[in-house]
Amino acid sequence: MNVKRALISVSDKKNIDIFIKDLSKLGIEIISTGGTASFLKKSGIKITDISTLTGFPEMLDGRVKTLHPTIHAGILAKRSNKNHMDILKKHKIKTIDLLVINLYPFEETINKPNVSLDEVIENIDIGGPTLIRAAAKNYDNVIVVTNQEQYKMVFKSLKEKGDLTLKQREKLALDAFSHTAQYDTIISTYLRNIWSDEKLPNNLSLTMRKKQDMRYGENPHLQGSFYKSVPEIQEPCITNAIKIHGKELSYNNILDSDSAIECIKEFIEPTCVIIKHATPCGIASADNILKAWNDAYSTDTYSPFGGIICFNRRVDKKLALEINKLFLEVVIAPDFDKAALGVLVQKKNLRLLKLEELDKKVDRNGMIYRSVVGGFLSQERDVKMTTKKDWKIVSKKKPSEKDLISMDFAVKCVKHIKSNSVVFVKDTHTVGIGGGQTARVDATWIATNKGKENIKGSTMASDAFFPFRDAVDVAAEAGVKSIIQPGGSIHDEEVIKAADEHNIAMVFSGQRYFRH
Repeated sequence: MNVKRALISVSDKKNIDIFIKDLSKLGIEIISTGGTASFLKKSGIKITDISTLTGFPEMLDGRVKTLHPTIHAGILAKRSNKNHMDILKKHKIKTIDLLVINLYPFEETINKPNVSLDEVIENIDIGGPTLIRAAAKNYDNVIVVTNQEQYKMVFKSLKEKGDLTLKQREKLALDAFSHTAQYDTIISTYLRNIWSDEKLPNNLSLTMRKKQDMRYGENPHLQGSFYKSVPEIQEPCITNAIKIHGKELSYNNILDSDSAIECIKEFIEPTCVIIKHATPCGIASADNILKAWNDAYSTDTYSPFGGIICFNRRVDKKLALEINKLFLEVVIAPDFDKAALGVLVQKKNLRLLKLEELDKKVDRNGMIYRSVVGGFLSQERDVKMTTKKDWKIVSKKKPSEKDLISMDFAVKCVKHIKSNSVVFVKDTHTVGIGGGQTARVDATWIATNKGKENIKGSTMASDAFFPFRDAVDVAAEAGVKSIIQPGGSIHDEEVIKAADEHNIAMVFSGQRYFRH
């Protein structure tokens, strides 16, 4: 047995007594700190208190207990280095061959309601991360265990082989460094949020925790996994949705579901959003959720095949019977009543996601991050909306109050459609959507051709200004009666002239909504 001595210091004591009893049976001497030592002694395990080794009591309310040369020299000494071993012998220091440790519960503390800053600060572990880094640095001499899921593997290997393989030691050390890196990132993120209003710091650390392995990524030849941010966001989002039925979510399901959820947060009224390939193909708000579904679906009756549907109201049996007529990948809602579930679960592969509080107004804040090869882009979440008081009527024809309501709805829709994008709405439901095109006139042509007769009398919104009048001419030919767009083109006068020629009311919102 190459492991003679182990140091144990854990905040989370789950299963630690079983693991240490097993280690003791192998003849390993157990050293431990205050709270852990007391817990293990109650379990009948023979313990050497750490103060016996250091000659100092734990002090400063437990802030100082393992920060001592006797401990760190015992961990950091290289066994193959004669000088190191001579120094240990000279100072009567024994080697520590195994470290079992987990850290103060900082993450759990900051998630407590009404927690004080004093309590948060006291839950910043100092000695623990120092011990972990020391043991991980000396991984070929010291086994470092930072997660209870590692207990079984470590004991099995020690019992059967008397040691761990180099590969096992390397894996534990890597986990240890990752553990302290994540711990420090959670601390710095929390303190930055309360001590600073800097949104884009020079040095940025992000940390994620795996939520789910994917069968594959965007395509079957790619590996993929789903990670959630740490600390977890409390706002309703795809990472905290609860799957209550169906297959595991795929990589593309998650992307599409995220698009649906973020879009529906724009609306308070009963609303349905239908997503295909991360862009909406139907959006509607109505007096009731069944009408919202019918209006959203009528926008485009063939694109929803294999799509994602999101509701901000509970799904009942009547609605379930309607949507169950289609082949769908995912249905998202704040809840599903028992009768609705009885209908929907008949399709064993249909994913049903319950996302509580989606039927309430959601406060959206924070930053978003997108990866590029070699880095990330960061920006504020695009939640700012201009209102009617910010808008400028630029056409001879004035929009009616009904037009203004449709414009407000249309802008909330178009900001969630891939650029270049346009959307056509009547009242508060889409009748034509065109997006993801390299020319705005092409997006307009696609939307009007898909909407056909439904475009007549509709309101059009564009995510960015019209560079030329051509898209206005196409919309006018299809029968649009009012347009809202940001304005700001060098050809604004030409575009306004086109609106006047076609007797279209045009409003400048003053705000662009590119979505790449």
